[in-house]
Amino acid sequence: MRRWRLVLGGGPADGTGWALEGADAQMDAALAALYDQDGAAGTGDGGRPDRREGGLGASAPRVARWLGDIRRYFPSTVVQVMQKDAIERLNLTRLLLEPEMLEAVEPDVHLVGTLLALNKVMPDQARESARAVVRTVVAELERRLAQRTRAAVSGALDRSARTYRPKRVADIDWDRTIRANLRNYLPEKNTVVPSRLVGHARRRRAMQREVVLCVDQSGSMASSVVYASVFGAALASMRALKTSLVVFDTAVADLTDRLHDPVELLFGTQLGGGTDINRAVAYSQGLITRPTDSIFVLISDLYEGGVREEMLRRIAAMAQAGVQVIVLLALSDEGAPFYDHENAAALAAMGVPAFACTPDAFPELMAAAIERRDVGRWAEQRTPAP
Repeated sequence: MRRWRLVLGGGPADGTGWALEGADAQMDAALAALYDQDGAAGTGDGGRPDRREGGLGASAPRVARWLGDIRRYFPSTVVQVMQKDAIERLNLTRLLLEPEMLEAVEPDVHLVGTLLALNKVMPDQARESARAVVRTVVAELERRLAQRTRAAVSGALDRSARTYRPKRVADIDWDRTIRANLRNYLPEKNTVVPSRLVGHARRRRAMQREVVLCVDQSGSMASSVVYASVFGAALASMRALKTSLVVFDTAVADLTDRLHDPVELLFGTQLGGGTDINRAVAYSQGLITRPTDSIFVLISDLYEGGVREEMLRRIAAMAQAGVQVIVLLALSDEGAPFYDHENAAALAAMGVPAFACTPDAFPELMAAAIERRDVGRWAEQRTPAP
C-alpha cells in the first residue's frame, strides 16, 4: 500500500488510505514536484487517479534543491530516470547552462548527450562544469568497457593469425588441425594422424586491420555517439589497428586526431541537424586503403536525408571489395531503436547485417569481425532483434 500511495500521489480518489510520514513524506514531495500538476495527482476519466504527471517549476534554486532531494531518497539509477524526465518532459534544458545546476546533477550518458546538444550555446562559466560532468561519465565508461575491448580485440587478432608450423603445443589450434587431417583417420587406432599442424601465429607488430567508425550525430543518436567515442579511443590505443572516427549530420567531420582524448572528441561533435549518410560513407571509403583487412562500422538509424540509392551502392561496393561492413542501428542500452526499416532490409538483402548492439556486447562484436566470423549470425545469437 505504501508503494501504491507513492505511485498514485495521494488524494481521496487513490483508494489506498495510506498516510506517509518522515522520509516517505519527503520522497513523496520530491515525486510530486516533478510528476504532479500544481502539487496534486492528475485524475483520468471517472475520477480515478492517473499516474503522476505535471510540472516542476523552472526556478533554478528550487530545481537545485530538488536534485539534491532525489539523490538523497532514490538510488542513482532512479535519479537518472527522474533527471531525464525533468529535462525532456518539462523543458528544463536551459537550467543546465548554469554551473550550480551541473554540480547538482547525477552524471549519466543521457545527461552527456543533452550537454553536447547544448554545447554551442553554453556560456563560458558553465562550460568547465559541463566538461567535468562529461569527464566523469567517460571515465566510468572507460573503466567498464575499454579494457574489455582491448582484451577481446587482442585475442581476436592473435586467433586470426594462422601458422602451419606452430612452435609450441599451446599454439596448436586443435579444432582446425583435426578438420584439416580428417582424411588421415585410422579406424583401427580410432585416431587422426596429422600430416600438418594448424596453429595460432604470434601477433605481428605491424598494423593488421583498418577500422573506420562512422557515427550519425543526429539528436536521436546521442547515446550512441558517447559510447562510440569511448570505444574509438580504446581501439585507437592499439598499435595493430589503424582506427578512424568520422561523425556526420549533413556535413562530415573527421575526429580521428582527437581519439587520444574522448572528452575533447565529444565536444567536437555537434548533435542535432539533418542526416546525409551517403556523404559520410563516401568520405569513409577514402580512408580505406586495404579493403580485405578493413572493418567499416556505420552507426546510424538509417534515416537518410541524402541520396539513398547512391548510399546503398557505395556500401555494396565496399562489401564486394572485401571490407567487413557492419551497420549498428544503435550502440546503447536504450532498448529497441527507431530506424528506417526499408534501408535496413535493403542492406540485409546485400548481405550487410544491420542490428542494434549494447555497449557490453560491442567488444565481442569487434572480435567476431576481426576473425571474419559471420557477424549477422553472431548478432542473432547474442543481441536482441531490432
